[in-house]
Amino acid sequence: MPRLDGLAPTIRRNWPTLLVLAVVVAMAFLSVGSFSAVQEAAKAELRLSDVMLGTIQGVSAAVPLVLLSAPAGAAVDRVNRMHLLLGMSVIWTMGTLGTAFAGSAAMLFVARMLASIGIAGALTAAISIAADLCGQSERGRAMLILTLGKSAGQAAAFSATGALFGFFQIAGPSLGELSAWRASHVILAIAAAVLTLPLLMLREPARQETQIEGTRPPFGVVLRSLWARRSFILPLFAGGVAVAMADTAAAIWAAPVLGRAFNLTPDQFGGWMGAIMLVTGIVGAVTGGLAADWGQKRGRILFPAILAAGLSVPAALFPVMGSVTGFAVVLALFAFSGYVIGVIIAAVLAVTLPNEMRGLGIGIFLALAGLVAFGLAPPLVGWIATLLGGEAHLPAALALVATTVSAFSLVCFIIAARRPI
Repeated sequence: MPRLDGLAPTIRRNWPTLLVLAVVVAMAFLSVGSFSAVQEAAKAELRLSDVMLGTIQGVSAAVPLVLLSAPAGAAVDRVNRMHLLLGMSVIWTMGTLGTAFAGSAAMLFVARMLASIGIAGALTAAISIAADLCGQSERGRAMLILTLGKSAGQAAAFSATGALFGFFQIAGPSLGELSAWRASHVILAIAAAVLTLPLLMLREPARQETQIEGTRPPFGVVLRSLWARRSFILPLFAGGVAVAMADTAAAIWAAPVLGRAFNLTPDQFGGWMGAIMLVTGIVGAVTGGLAADWGQKRGRILFPAILAAGLSVPAALFPVMGSVTGFAVVLALFAFSGYVIGVIIAAVLAVTLPNEMRGLGIGIFLALAGLVAFGLAPPLVGWIATLLGGEAHLPAALALVATTVSAFSLVCFIIAARRPI
């Protein structure tokens, strides 16, 4: 649909909307990641095993991703995306608040499932909107802005949650006699509600680059159009899912590794872990965004992703570093590579998929990522640690999973780069 004012959309004209979208994405990833920093305290209070904890952390996120990502993606292609984002923000705020009052493993599972709703549809909607706020040559930089929001949310999941945990631990039972990890989530829920209010002031942008006749093509037509691109999409999705699996395992189990291997508490590692996520997120997003635009102009948009995947293989050994400094440095390299790849995959989908199938395509990818990355990776690390001899072998189990899937992603991106887009 052409713009009525005759002006082509650009990042310069639409940066306020992109900034709000970045904040919303940050809140979505803060909500899904906040529990990781304090899960050891919850484990002790609720008497959970590593496998139970991995199931709560992983499967609770996988359920909404698997069940809702494709329908949400289809909805993104057809309904008002701003309204969709607002509705999802209400749900993940309820999940964050529910985490604070969960009295059992089952209640905690449900609360974390609601908190994870943001990455099931909010990211898809945000990518779709951002793609309509600029031209194709700026898509990499638009995805950069969203990824900065993602990295800020992931950083706050460690730094803000860790700081709140430390404060309430010193203050003692607060907010109605809640323990520190519970009180922290009450504050985070309030912050999530307040910081997503600017969505109420945004309007739905005009959709660009439709290729199928009619503004709302039949679902089957969209699926067939996606399937026609399978020689490129299948290895791209496989590589992206593998990266998501490695990143998810690292995000969920890094804090327990620090607690068990180095006897650190959330208030001790939350600050510098958050700083690592923020700095690597910024540098990775900028690198990935500029590299995506550079590669798109030269027909080599996946080449930077191949380089980043190659870096991630040795960097995935961060859990078995012998010192906190070594852990932090190698983790930073691992996180940087993940951010670069994430921006490039988002840019590839925004550039190669026409508007009417963009949301569904991203939704299918997120559903697959949710099923494998969240549904399999967290409990898999716990199972492997058990097979290796018990919870003390968590660092080796995490390193084994992360290096294996990182190597697989490298192979997949090489295959995708050789296929026609």
